[in-house]
Amino acid sequence: MALNRLDLNLLHVFDTIFREGSLTRAARALHLTQPAVSHSLARLREHFDDPLFTRQGNQMVPTPLARRFSETMRPGLTQIQSAVNQFHAFDPAVQRKLYSLALRDILESTFLPKLMRRLGDYPDIGIASQRIARRDMETQLAAGKLDFAVDVLLPISDQTAHELLRKDRLVVIARRDNPLAADGLTMENYLAARHVLVSSRSEGPGIEDFELSRQGVQRNIRLRCQHYYAACRVAAGTDLLLTMPETYARLIAEHADIVIHTPPAELPDIDVHLYWHKPYEKEPALIWFREQLHAVAKDEA
Repeated sequence: MALNRLDLNLLHVFDTIFREGSLTRAARALHLTQPAVSHSLARLREHFDDPLFTRQGNQMVPTPLARRFSETMRPGLTQIQSAVNQFHAFDPAVQRKLYSLALRDILESTFLPKLMRRLGDYPDIGIASQRIARRDMETQLAAGKLDFAVDVLLPISDQTAHELLRKDRLVVIARRDNPLAADGLTMENYLAARHVLVSSRSEGPGIEDFELSRQGVQRNIRLRCQHYYAACRVAAGTDLLLTMPETYARLIAEHADIVIHTPPAELPDIDVHLYWHKPYEKEPALIWFREQLHAVAKDEA
């Protein structure tokens, strides 16, 4: 097969198999049948005189030649796709699209209900929400496995774009008859109380503790856990106080006998950012979805 006959469709199939690691998942992502993807892979193998991918369990693992080719080919393919996308509009009313979105658990609870209500008029638009390790965010955005990520401000490379989506302030929740908060929350009874700290890390202070330490005070952490929902249930059934983002606190307060208090100290806001891979940012389908995300974030404010 001559080099000039290796068409763009085959390159797209190769790149999708490389990213998905499975012929079945690649076929689903390409909206093709699995035999069609297998046929394209056979043509690629003939052209390169190399198996390109070998099956190991349920995974299609790229050969060394395939890895080298992917590193060389992907930047050019991304540029071609970006150029083509600039000349195509996206109509969510008639086009099918599954968006992949990385969210932390608290953002899933506050963000997804409003997002799905907003997408109610577009039955062929789907959302796949997932939680990923922050260290993998840029890699998955660049590989096309993620369309967007929503998280706090993170250190990133110049290949990842980001913008402020919304701000969330910190509040303190306590059970309704907590004696320490009966007459309003002062710094004295805030420090006298025992606290729940929510963190995915096994040690270290929360963002509220940094500000408290600047003021020369320290609170008593009785419980450290990973999820705000669990922490809210603890605060609702004990005298422990929980400092947490207001948006999720108000959602929990609809179903729990808790009271939301203003912190006794000025605590920093939580900046929530939207992230995406820069070379894809002119794709009409992604531009449209960014607009929907901003509309939902504005509605939350």
